[in-house]
Amino acid sequence: MVAAVCTPDPAARTRARERDAETREGRSRGPLHGWPVLVKDNVDTADLPTTAGSLALAAQPNPARDAALVTRLREAGLVVLGKANLSEWANIRDEGSASGWSGYGGLTRNPYALNRSAGGSSSGSGAAVAAGITPLAVGTETDGSISCPAAFNGCVGIKPTVGLVPTDGVVPISRSQDSPGPMASTVRDAAALLGVLAGNGTDYASYAVDGRLAGKRIGVPRARYWGYSSHADGPAERAVQLLARQGATIVDGTDLTSMEEFDGHDELLVMLAELRSGLEGYLAGRPGDGPRTLADVVAWNRAHADVELQHFGQSLFEQALEGPGVGSREYAEARARCLRAGRDDGIDAVLRAHDLDALVTPSYGPAVPIDLVNPEAHTGSCTTPSAIAGYPLLTVPSGLSAGLPVAVSFWGTAASEPTLVEIAAGYEAARDRDTGPLPAPTFPTFV
Repeated sequence: MVAAVCTPDPAARTRARERDAETREGRSRGPLHGWPVLVKDNVDTADLPTTAGSLALAAQPNPARDAALVTRLREAGLVVLGKANLSEWANIRDEGSASGWSGYGGLTRNPYALNRSAGGSSSGSGAAVAAGITPLAVGTETDGSISCPAAFNGCVGIKPTVGLVPTDGVVPISRSQDSPGPMASTVRDAAALLGVLAGNGTDYASYAVDGRLAGKRIGVPRARYWGYSSHADGPAERAVQLLARQGATIVDGTDLTSMEEFDGHDELLVMLAELRSGLEGYLAGRPGDGPRTLADVVAWNRAHADVELQHFGQSLFEQALEGPGVGSREYAEARARCLRAGRDDGIDAVLRAHDLDALVTPSYGPAVPIDLVNPEAHTGSCTTPSAIAGYPLLTVPSGLSAGLPVAVSFWGTAASEPTLVEIAAGYEAARDRDTGPLPAPTFPTFV
């Protein structure tokens, strides 16, 4: 119905029985031993296809080995159910792309309204958690690709600090912004999965404890990141009130003035330059006779336009081929401006100036209608400062508006995941006492 899974693993039941047998024998591998998990289809699995949603890779042999993060999942005793559909090439193919659609996996739909977008690019991961297909899923984010589907589908998403979770064996977009992370129905479950993915010995789930909001200082950057959706603002204002009632100090006037004149073309230049070189490195390691460069992928798509380009083109791929590379002055200057706006004069400056533990904003407006003809019409989002800084972002449902999920996101500085988990878990508990958990989806045809 929601088409969240593009490749189920036929061996999943067998592996689940093996994990059950280990449990009976007292050989648990960790707190998530035996838990099922879906992995986004841009993450390498040696026993299943990895396609990034593209038919250009679908006919090729499986990757030679698991991605580093998949190895960690298996070693921790999790059972990989299969691969989750995604927006093709993680939404970096075309400016007019349709989130949730890929040539290989088809169209993922939102469980809260089947005519609504599941978000991008970790569409299948978010929809699968919301639909109850799996309690845990892995997504990847470059700018919004965990946060958006978490918000649209009413689940929890953690985009970690870039580098916390390894990207070895993940189809790349941007080495400076790509970050795999967990998606789950609760903050605690997402934090537990983050502990496995990070593999650094930190028990992030131990920070998911109610009652730790007292003394936390949380900023509210209203300019630019509030006010674009009344549907998102209302529950977010309620979230701020709940945080305050639990003892957090709310600090207004914490706007990121560095982002007021930020040129989004800088971020795009950086991503496209890193895409061209990064994808070539990734494809060189894939077995088979498939594409080896971005130019090869562009040519393959043109040759199979009837299936691959039926809904939208590949303008971003073409721009990447024509634009400056990672060795250029243009790239270096754009990257420096991104870091200055998002990190140095942005998140870090605001946190330091106001002695804050985190920032909070609405995440996105409610899920937009699916449109395979016209470009998607998002009203706004909160993800770019954290994306260009390489900093973590934790997204938690804040309620339903017009029958659709909306969420808040907590921003932090580098390696602040424990603090963000504490704040998000405290908010989640307060929300549940106030209005109850987010209602489960009923899969209506239209909202």
